[in-house]
Amino acid sequence: MEKETRATVGSRVITFLIMFAIWLLLSGRFDAFHLVLGAVSCALVAAFSADLLLPSPDLPRMPGVWWRFIKYIPWLLYQVLVANIHVMYLVFHPRMMELIDPQIMEFDSRLKSDMARVTLANSITLTPGTITIYISLYGHITFHVIDIESGKTLPWIMEARIGEVFGE
Repeated sequence: MEKETRATVGSRVITFLIMFAIWLLLSGRFDAFHLVLGAVSCALVAAFSADLLLPSPDLPRMPGVWWRFIKYIPWLLYQVLVANIHVMYLVFHPRMMELIDPQIMEFDSRLKSDMARVTLANSITLTPGTITIYISLYGHITFHVIDIESGKTLPWIMEARIGEVFGE
């Protein structure tokens, strides 16, 4: 019980420090009034939602996950760019009405953690031409694609990449 309490306090402190650092970078206000309001806001959010940023009590493992996630972001941005070009191709093609073929697709994800599943769902949604419709507690994912080409491989490749990030 004591170990769990220390992990919870540690995750709240780390969450507060990360949020306050981001707040300092984005706010541009460094007078006492705004610093106190920022600190109180970050403390309240950290107290209620520290388990969202650091869901695992295994804090020594978290820097590796964050580092792998940071390395995942450029790959995701590249996929977003490629999907933007594909959607632009569909929209400006003379036979647009024939090429656009909306579909609902489904698959069962092998990802186990909630954070990994949410990251997958958000990554699918961020990619133009696709949007996650539903994700079950057991990992069944339903998503919409603008055409079959958009849904052929990308969600499965994303799942593998996210599995690497979260060590699953």
